[in-house]
Amino acid sequence: MDDRDSTTPDVVHADEIVVGTTHELGEHLVTSAELLEFAGHWDPQGFHVDEELAAAGAFEGVIASGIHSLAIVQRLAVDAVYSRWAVVAGRSFTDVRFSRPVRPGTTLAGRLRVDAVEPRDASRSLVHETVSLWDGETCGLSYRAEVIAARRPA
Repeated sequence: MDDRDSTTPDVVHADEIVVGTTHELGEHLVTSAELLEFAGHWDPQGFHVDEELAAAGAFEGVIASGIHSLAIVQRLAVDAVYSRWAVVAGRSFTDVRFSRPVRPGTTLAGRLRVDAVEPRDASRSLVHETVSLWDGETCGLSYRAEVIAARRPA
């Protein structure tokens, strides 16, 4: 993780974020061990942690927790974008859609689109985004997010 603060010259401030820009966030391979470990700690429902039970269920096999998918896309967003922006805090996640299950061995790719930048006061703006996680050609997760970002100091 980068330890720059919002006064460092190369940090992207809210007033420099371009509306309409799409950021590719990189990829992450979901291993069986990772999927089972995450679910065992944070979402231990049978279809996430019990291979035999899951095989007989609606998904015909173990699938990742949706919370795990959100954690993956957040990590990708931090590494690719937020670590370069003057992010103050996250504000909201809305319209979360889990449209395709994530299975062990799946490589996921993230994408973040800047929808709007709304100045709030002299020091901060609200950045509206659409974030998604893709399995090849199919979107498996999407949501709208808002982050508060610092404006460049005068």
